[in-house]
Amino acid sequence: MDLIVSGGPVMVPIGAASVVGLAVFLERVWSLRSAKVVPEGLAGEVDELMQQQRWGDVAAVAAKSDSAAGRVLSAAVSMRSRPRPEIKERIEEGGRREAAELERFSAVLGTVASIAPLLGLLGTVWGMIVTFDVIQSEGIGVVANLAGGISQALVSTMAGLTVGIPALVAHRWVLARADRLVLGLEDMGLLAL
Repeated sequence: MDLIVSGGPVMVPIGAASVVGLAVFLERVWSLRSAKVVPEGLAGEVDELMQQQRWGDVAAVAAKSDSAAGRVLSAAVSMRSRPRPEIKERIEEGGRREAAELERFSAVLGTVASIAPLLGLLGTVWGMIVTFDVIQSEGIGVVANLAGGISQALVSTMAGLTVGIPALVAHRWVLARADRLVLGLEDMGLLAL
């Protein structure tokens, strides 16, 4: 706790950024589970029903799955009597909507990854100003008097990087995971064509 306090006032927004980043990352991990987006076995079950032209059962299975893939399939099946280009357009529209949902809050992680190191840098500048104020008022004579400002500078820099680096990794992971799931949704959409 003393280490955190020694980082100065900039540690408050860095701490808040770390809490927000962690909360968003955990929410995204929970929301981007394959079972929630593209459930295992749904494609096989739907493909078999489509080959048998049991459209009512396809719609029921898609609705029952309560997943992004189910919603895309439901949109496609509801348009099955329409021309292929219209069906394709509806699938793409639903896919874009679901992709946006999969990437939800990823910008927050990107912002935390960007701002945390900058806040650390702000703390560094602040600590150096404190150090130079001590030098101006007391001179260089007592090194211990300078240590507080230098410590504040280094602690805030470390804190900013400690929050920013994992947030950047989490941001990249969320985007990559969403991209993989979107590919799975595209595969499900192709079944309906």
